[in-house]
Amino acid sequence: MLHSQNIDELARKLAELVPPGLREAKADLTANFRSALQAGLRNLDLVTREEFDVQRCVLLRTREKIEELEQQLAALERSLGVTLSQRN
Repeated sequence: MLHSQNIDELARKLAELVPPGLREAKADLTANFRSALQAGLRNLDLVTREEFDVQRCVLLRTREKIEELEQQLAALERSLGVTLSQRN
């Protein structure tokens, strides 16, 4: 997730994009942008990089296990003389 300093920097950059006539309200705009960004990020269903990496490893192990089981099933079918079309 974004750190508060990144959110502050993004809010400042957004406030700088405001037309010159509204620059007097820059501090208020920056605070409003910061609040809107924080609220928006809170509503997102985000995970940490660590959690993502853990789930990625789980998925890879699961995929490997499925491939292994598919190979075992194919070997059993061959040994029994069963073809895929006969099974369905």
